[in-house]
Amino acid sequence: MTHPRDVLLGAQAGAVRLPVCDHYSGVEARMRKSLQLQAEMIEEFGACVFDVTLDCEDGAPAGGEADHAAMVVALAALASDRARVAVRVHAVDHPAFEADMATIAGKLARHLSHIMVPKVESLQDVIRAEQALTDAAAPDLPLHVLIESPAAVHRAFEIAAHPRVQSLSFGLMDFVSAHSGAIPADGMSSQGQFTHPLVLRAKLEIAAACHAHGKVPSHCVVTEFNDAQAMTLAASQAARQLGYTRMWSIHPNQIRPILEAFAPSDGEIESAIKIIAAAARSDWAPISFDGKLQDRASYRYYWQVLERAHQTGRSLPAEAQAYFQSAHH
Repeated sequence: MTHPRDVLLGAQAGAVRLPVCDHYSGVEARMRKSLQLQAEMIEEFGACVFDVTLDCEDGAPAGGEADHAAMVVALAALASDRARVAVRVHAVDHPAFEADMATIAGKLARHLSHIMVPKVESLQDVIRAEQALTDAAAPDLPLHVLIESPAAVHRAFEIAAHPRVQSLSFGLMDFVSAHSGAIPADGMSSQGQFTHPLVLRAKLEIAAACHAHGKVPSHCVVTEFNDAQAMTLAASQAARQLGYTRMWSIHPNQIRPILEAFAPSDGEIESAIKIIAAAARSDWAPISFDGKLQDRASYRYYWQVLERAHQTGRSLPAEAQAYFQSAHH
């Protein structure tokens, strides 16, 4: 069976594939619960549908950074081979950064999916983080970076171009705070963040930078974590209007709404299954399907629909599921 990824090459789209949800926790009890929930949902869906990122930046008490990092190492090392666990370290200009990288990357290089670096301002920050990974004997560990200021948004394209970077996330609250009151507090709310022009522009720049370089744009938090409707609406807007393919969760109740919002609809999945099957039968030559021309450009789109369905735990028929049981995944 010819695999679609062997045929539908070209363009930068889909160069990096990640779960659509990135769940953060910074307190030990919540970290343990997050890892347990991830294990349970791996069994439920048959795939790891969200990352768990253990947080050292906001989770570590001042002066207790080393102890917190050691605790994170101990927890992450217990995760199964099917789990996807990451760590957010301190920013590159924080006194604890070098120790974080030496301890966490040095001891967990084979266990972690990536390292998240916050407050990245420039390409030089990425290079410094890359050097820290090399120094920690973790030269292959991917970097995710957090864009949190107007200057960083301005440099998003060159940051996204770095080969070690897999994903750019938008840091909403720090971005708003960096404007010295020029953006009102409502710009941090679940809906204000989708209407204020400067916030919206920043989100679009980050998404465009990621797609230009085949990286994953990861949408910011919704702080109203008890408001299920606000979470669902924000996740849908991020996925359907702004081009984001991943989103942060800060509460377990936000994980499933993110999966739902970022999943293709049943109708989209059904169309994708039929078109990819017809394309495969035609050896990927152009076809007429429901009176419309379909060729490799549209096949690539529909294949990505199937990939997203798989990433979000949607049920697929055996002929489509077979694509995700090969060595490509």
